[in-house]
Amino acid sequence: MEVLSKTNNGILPRVLSWCGYSVLFLLLTLTVNGYLAVRELPTLLWIGIPGFLTANLLPGWWGKAMPSLRLRICRHGAALLCLFLGATVVTVGFHVYLAWHFLPERWTDLLFSVLVATALLAVTFWHGIVCIYATSGQMRLKYRIIGLLCGLLPVVNIVALGCILHVVFTELRVEGEKEALNRYREAERICATRYPILLVHGVFFRDSRYFNYWGRIPEQLIRNGAKVYYGEQPSAASVAECGAYLARRIRQITEDTGCGKVHIIAHSKGGLDCRWALAYGGAAPYVASLTTVNTPHRGCLFADYLLEKAPADLQRKVAAVYNGALTPFEKKPDFLAAVTDLTAAACEQFDTMPSPPDVVCRSIGSVIKKATGGQFPLNYSYHLVKWFDGPNDGLVGEGAFSWGDTYTLLTVPGKRGISHGDMIDLNRENIPGFDVREFYVQLVADLKSRGM
Repeated sequence: MEVLSKTNNGILPRVLSWCGYSVLFLLLTLTVNGYLAVRELPTLLWIGIPGFLTANLLPGWWGKAMPSLRLRICRHGAALLCLFLGATVVTVGFHVYLAWHFLPERWTDLLFSVLVATALLAVTFWHGIVCIYATSGQMRLKYRIIGLLCGLLPVVNIVALGCILHVVFTELRVEGEKEALNRYREAERICATRYPILLVHGVFFRDSRYFNYWGRIPEQLIRNGAKVYYGEQPSAASVAECGAYLARRIRQITEDTGCGKVHIIAHSKGGLDCRWALAYGGAAPYVASLTTVNTPHRGCLFADYLLEKAPADLQRKVAAVYNGALTPFEKKPDFLAAVTDLTAAACEQFDTMPSPPDVVCRSIGSVIKKATGGQFPLNYSYHLVKWFDGPNDGLVGEGAFSWGDTYTLLTVPGKRGISHGDMIDLNRENIPGFDVREFYVQLVADLKSRGM
């Protein structure tokens, strides 16, 4: 709160912003309801058209700084919809007044005024809704469907629009505060650690320039001074194969950059891969710290059950489909090897791997509190994992997370919790009570504070 108060834009900009929106609201209201005036004095059209265009093009383009053009367009759309709602209320009242005085004699004047006002309001509405649908990162599929289904239902559509605007304005507030916070501490470079950060992905994913496994997290780390690299190990292979690859990758980074060591943050199976690289791959001298996130250090009984109960033919077919799909992108993917190394039986062997004495080892885990706390498919797997492994993140039981010098278990107040995917910002969702981007910023800032 102290930081936010110091990054406040002040009273004067707020007053100017409200004055600007008041002028735009007045312009929109007058032009939408100006049919009768233009009919009496056609030259007013030369004022009405620019006024309507101004009211549709300017909202949302001033005020608190937004970190991207996407969010500025989103704010523009939200501002337009607010103007639309206000203008609609005034328009309905104005035409009720006209009906009282015009009917029944001047019904054609009333009809044309209603048609013109409806058309102009529709332009404003669709302008705003398209901006929001195209740019909001937090408006989930649920709200998009609700908006489409309720669009033609009177009163209900206003309620649905109010829900959508609440989601969008919350997103804009969160992103605006984050931008203000980053600007305030920009000079401190709190993530500029002595050694660079190596982010290591989990199973069935690959590091890609088109879809970042770590969501918005790397951008925030870099914004605050970190130098970030990626593991780039195979998506589906044994722990030993991935660990050997990571050991080579770590040495390559240290040799190419001269940095000497790296800090590793590894998610899910990536934590096991990194432990193998340190214990058996010769990477330990090149690693300053290893932080595992939701890693199944003691495996998943759920995986044991699936491999035990699923017919061998089914396993081979599923593996063949996956391996075939991945073959164009990597050499010899091995679905069954990856899954087998996540079983409790296999992880019993991995858990005996020695921890290097000169490497800071930390582990982090999280749990969701009910199935709906996770996005698909974790909402389906939650109950099955709970049956075998107890409290879990949708994939891994809480009892498997702990490893190293320190262990932190994360959750949030309420009924939601934090899922396996939430810990890597997989869905790019702003979770109330848990800012995943800031969590990683502070995680890396702690390494810097240790002189590492």
